[in-house]
Amino acid sequence: MSRVASLSIGSRAAGFAGLCIASNQDEQGGKRRRRGARRFAGLVLVSSAAATATPATATPATAATGEKKSCCGGKKAKMEEKKKSWPQIILEGAVAGGTAGVTVETALYPIDTIKTRLQVATSGGGINFKGLYSGLSGNLVGVLPASAIFIGVYEPVKAFLLNAFPDNISVAAHLAAGAAGGTAASLVRVPTEVVKQRMQTGQFPTAVNAVKTILSKEGFRGLYAGYGSFLLRDLPFDAIQFAIYEQLKIQLKKTLKRDLKDPEMAVVGAVSGAITGAVTTPLDVIKTRLMTQGTSGQYKGIIDCIQKTAAQDGAGALFKGIGPRVMWIGIGGSIFFGVLEKTKQLMHKAYHTPPPSEAYF
Repeated sequence: MSRVASLSIGSRAAGFAGLCIASNQDEQGGKRRRRGARRFAGLVLVSSAAATATPATATPATAATGEKKSCCGGKKAKMEEKKKSWPQIILEGAVAGGTAGVTVETALYPIDTIKTRLQVATSGGGINFKGLYSGLSGNLVGVLPASAIFIGVYEPVKAFLLNAFPDNISVAAHLAAGAAGGTAASLVRVPTEVVKQRMQTGQFPTAVNAVKTILSKEGFRGLYAGYGSFLLRDLPFDAIQFAIYEQLKIQLKKTLKRDLKDPEMAVVGAVSGAITGAVTTPLDVIKTRLMTQGTSGQYKGIIDCIQKTAAQDGAGALFKGIGPRVMWIGIGGSIFFGVLEKTKQLMHKAYHTPPPSEAYF
């Protein structure tokens, strides 16, 4: 065989061997690629299954975290919720407050009348138990807007301050919101109170007659008689009562780890009302005497009223009517807050919206 033929055959053999090797390498690479594809598909399936199973197999810690997120949300989400719900907070507060105010005033008006007559009675004076509903209709005309204004102001101020203040001083937000609501409502409450108490003490037969007579004899200022003493009594009263109510509600929710039921809300309202009523009785006595003195000019102001009351009837006179007052405000707090919270719940259900106040506790 010639050298050229030998080289030709050798080169062909080498080429064939190279083709075989290349073919074998391609086959092995294809197997590796197929194995890799199968592994990737398996990983995708496992990952998909794990993602599907996560809600059901979440650990308690994860579930708790998720619940907290969905329940409370971050501060930004909380701010957005509040911004969206301002009109709703004001409307719900006004409607719920008006409803609660009218309900409690109608139910407990006789006790309030007895309390008023006890406070204005001097030493040795008797108490008249007739006409215990005297002045109710005229009083309701003022109670409805006053209660609506109070809660309509209280709720948004509370929401704003709770967001601004740290959680550990939330009581300051409740105190300030209660004072703000009381100040706004006093523009309606004071004339209503003046007319009501003068009718309760038998000075006028009807609310219309009372307003006309007061305006003609005492002027417009007559309708605001005792305004300073009213604020002296009602601003601390409103601030303390709502702060006690809100704080008791918060602590009970934390203790029970659930929302409070209607009877529990009523009990919290009764306790907060009774405590506040007892503490503020002296302020109420001074306010009542100033409002009912009319044109007699018996008292020249708050200090003068305190001094003369203590001198004539003793220091104990500053606590006159404390029994009916505590009972009236205790029962009244139960009814007021019970009706207030129930009205809010019904409005939330009617509009299919969660209670915005829940984000603030």
